[in-house]
Amino acid sequence: MITRIIESSLRNRGLVLAFYVLIIAWGVWSVKNTPVDAIPNIGENQVIVYADWPGRSPQDVEDQVIYPLTISLMGLPRVKVVRSNSYFGFGLVNIIFEDNVDFYWARTRVLERLDQAQQMLPQGVSAVLGPDATALGQVFWYTIENGYYCPDHPAVSYQKPGKCTEDGELLVRSQHDLGELRSLHDWYVRYQLSSVQGLS
Repeated sequence: MITRIIESSLRNRGLVLAFYVLIIAWGVWSVKNTPVDAIPNIGENQVIVYADWPGRSPQDVEDQVIYPLTISLMGLPRVKVVRSNSYFGFGLVNIIFEDNVDFYWARTRVLERLDQAQQMLPQGVSAVLGPDATALGQVFWYTIENGYYCPDHPAVSYQKPGKCTEDGELLVRSQHDLGELRSLHDWYVRYQLSSVQGLS
């Protein structure tokens, strides 16, 4: 069999050469026209439910809010797994669907089930869908901390102690308490970040 292929290739050199030129041309065309995703979505197909119950312990949130939500959401079609976390005053339920499920179809099913499950939750609990984002999009976490500044040039800030690049003086650490840092976040940083396209 292999001997025949080699013999016919040697007899029809022009045809073999044309075949290879055709394959190379097809490869060049494919490289130019195949869309490439710079950051492919390798995350799971998930929908997040956020349940808020202010002032309650993680155990109360787990027992009275997250557990009933998890049981209710487990019955959704094409769900692979349901995971949950409980914290002080709130809890999260991650519903992970099969990979071939449409993201917006999954969100619609969760929203329908969430309307039914809301009746089982204690009064004062609000359970809502999380942001319209994939797991890959949940990468950016930030903190607001006291930094360093030069007394003669307070507009320039630094993250680490050292000397001012303007005049060489030692840097001074800012003395904002946690309440001031939280206010800075709530009244300035939050709105600036929410105006950035692609962030939710």
